[in-house]
Amino acid sequence: MTIKLLAIGKTDNKNLQALIAEYEKRLGHYIKFNLDIIPDIKNVKNLSEAQQKEKEGELILKKLSTTDVLILLDENGKQFNSLDFSDYLQKKMNAGIKQLVFVIGGPYGFSDTIYATAKGKISLSKMTFSHQMVRLFVVEQIYRGFTILRNEPYHHR
Repeated sequence: MTIKLLAIGKTDNKNLQALIAEYEKRLGHYIKFNLDIIPDIKNVKNLSEAQQKEKEGELILKKLSTTDVLILLDENGKQFNSLDFSDYLQKKMNAGIKQLVFVIGGPYGFSDTIYATAKGKISLSKMTFSHQMVRLFVVEQIYRGFTILRNEPYHHR
């Protein structure tokens, strides 16, 4: 299985970029992982929230293949602790999924089309985080999940 993280807009903070790159590198020991950044939409000030979500949704759909399993990072999604998330990852691998795609939407969330396409929603917290921070948290939690599955000492139970 491959895991892809789709995110809208680049990360400007060099420290965050370095941390994300570190966890991407670590993940390479366990699974094929790709971080795919969708460029920010131009002239968003001329678009309504709904129009911006639609345009972002179109860009997300272009990055998917028909066999991909799309999971949204959404404030209304299911919350996991790290052990349960590692079980979730294991179940996805056991299901024979070719590519599991997690997506971080834009500032207003997702279009109805993306919600209809998704096979699930996950919430990292009831708190609100910047989209740039969420990238780091997701990559770290995926890494943590694999260390749990391998009974490695990264996660303390």
